Amino acid sequence: MHPAPEALLAPRSIAVVGASDDLSKTASRPLRYLRETGFAGDVYPVARRATVLGERAYPSLDALPQRPDHAFILLPAEGAMAAVADCARLTIPVATVLAGGFSEAGSEGAAREARLRASLAGSATRLLGPNSIGLANLHRRMVLTANAAFAERDLPRGGLFVASQSGSMIGALLSRGKARGIGFAGLVSVGAEADLDIGSICAATLADAGVTAYLLFLETLRAAPALRAFAVAAAERGKPVVAYKLGRSAEAAELALSHTGALAGEDDVADAFLRDCGIARVETLEGLLEAPALLHRLPIRERGKRKPAVGVVTTTGGGAAMVVDQLGVRGVSVQPPAPATRERLAASGVDPGHGRILDLTLAGTRPEVMRPALDALLAAPEFDLVIAVTGSSARFQPELAVQPVADAAAGGAPLASFCVPEAPEALAMLAEAGVPAFRTPEACGDAVAAAFARRMPRALPPTPPATGPQRRLDEAEAYALLAKIGVPHAPCVVLPASRAGTEPLPFPYPVAVKILHRDILHKTDLGGVALGIGSDAQLHEAAGRMVAEVARRHPDLGADRVLVQAMASPLGEVLLGYRNDVKVGPIVLLAAGGVMAEIFRDRSVRMAPVDAQVAWEMIAEVRALRTLEGFRGRPRGDLAALARAIVALSALAARGEVAECEINPLLILADGVLAVDAVASLREQEGEG
Repeated sequence: MHPAPEALLAPRSIAVVGASDDLSKTASRPLRYLRETGFAGDVYPVARRATVLGERAYPSLDALPQRPDHAFILLPAEGAMAAVADCARLTIPVATVLAGGFSEAGSEGAAREARLRASLAGSATRLLGPNSIGLANLHRRMVLTANAAFAERDLPRGGLFVASQSGSMIGALLSRGKARGIGFAGLVSVGAEADLDIGSICAATLADAGVTAYLLFLETLRAAPALRAFAVAAAERGKPVVAYKLGRSAEAAELALSHTGALAGEDDVADAFLRDCGIARVETLEGLLEAPALLHRLPIRERGKRKPAVGVVTTTGGGAAMVVDQLGVRGVSVQPPAPATRERLAASGVDPGHGRILDLTLAGTRPEVMRPALDALLAAPEFDLVIAVTGSSARFQPELAVQPVADAAAGGAPLASFCVPEAPEALAMLAEAGVPAFRTPEACGDAVAAAFARRMPRALPPTPPATGPQRRLDEAEAYALLAKIGVPHAPCVVLPASRAGTEPLPFPYPVAVKILHRDILHKTDLGGVALGIGSDAQLHEAAGRMVAEVARRHPDLGADRVLVQAMASPLGEVLLGYRNDVKVGPIVLLAAGGVMAEIFRDRSVRMAPVDAQVAWEMIAEVRALRTLEGFRGRPRGDLAALARAIVALSALAARGEVAECEINPLLILADGVLAVDAVASLREQEGEG
């Protein structure tokens, strides 16, 4: 359920609970900011003293002359909990809690947060926080926050709506935006999201014509279904969403039942989720601020289109080279003008040159040169985006240097600008004209790559939660599951270890023999795998030896069966995994297989299910698979069969009982694929023990 946007962001009356009279204290800021910014509604300080900052104060929420729309609670944790309970009792629509000491404070804090949620149960009151430093609606002059950055005068108003899991970041973005001439519609610190989540908060503003784009600062992913639903609705309205998410380090990886969890760590999963939602994920803070203007000019690309290409025109070759470099390391191609485009340039009196970039040198500082060059590049069908790079003149003659860019960009042309010097006046001019303008080459490359990486968001059907008891399958049972979805496995038989080698096999030697037990996932670590077994005697000996070894290490397991499997000679191998991630839902992973899966994080992750086109995209992203494309005369692997296997495994998303399934390795042959090791886990159904 979304919050009432009026009570959250446009309340007519506000209670400031715990307001302080001491200007040195954080608790004095919300009341001061509301007054200094000219909030037109009623404000009621709630405090133990008779007055706060010269205004009448009230001893409790019950004592107020009217029920406020919004209560901002500045009390410590225990007092805040009591105040939230009062809000629920009095049916105050929204309560914001600044205090910490909840889920971030260990088991005691988690218990406190549970009690906080319980106090809201059955009421109409919605909670922002705890750990929320507040919010602001600049168009309504409603600044209800304890963030010191909002003490600035002339807060910059515009179309950006910021929702941040870090309270300090709303102030950081506000101040950085102001320095760049970028304005904001609203900013919200969502805190711990104990009730209102970031997706629901943003969704409550979608109908607001004053909000044109969204900036999200994420520390983790919470309430992913609500975030996806918001992103889908935002895309439908043409309102781009940009996210900066922490956690790109390897330490964020989460080990699950199989390798899939470790390889598809938290950040890989988050990246796949954000892209699947049509959200542009950036790597730089500058890119977060500067990307929205670009996204308005670069709609999400249709699937199946050619790889995007960028054209660069410049007055300084060195500055342009920095942009080309930053785009290149992110996989974005800078292309030279086509012959027909060079002919149009020459016809316009512009030297078309011969290089990858159109370097106008100092002549490009003249509008009569830069403008026709821009017009020719923008009319060229080979470019999806044109970037104008301006040198020193951007700082010393901004009206000449960037005005042609602003003029050429009128009407939403796919044009962006990078100013090489520190040129605040030029950047402000471009921002006012709605032109995407970048202060650094890193932010330029970051934002362009993020824009092109977006996919049209999908509204996926709901899947069962990933939590709850699970039942592991042994390898033979996992093969049976794969057979049902059309993924082939190498021929195999299951035998009591005592009978291995005493009766004929349905396939020839050599064979592989493995210990078989649902609780033994990594058999090699226990000496539970033997390859290249060439006779009945070797099979009997190997089976007996591995059963004895497992019994010595884990006598409680009672592992007395083996799986005997035909061997094959592959051209390559991969790891293919599916799991229902606890935060975002079903994912599918493709990675370099076998030992390579653990040494190199060469992988591709998508939200499941996927279709054939996405499966081929995943194959292209795993570098090790390039050798199977006939590289330097090597045999070609059946990558089409691999694509079909990816699609089939990802379709487990529609089967709610499968929590996880991994094939490692899946052998790639000249004709087909074969699973030769698999693990799986099913979600226990009600009534199972």
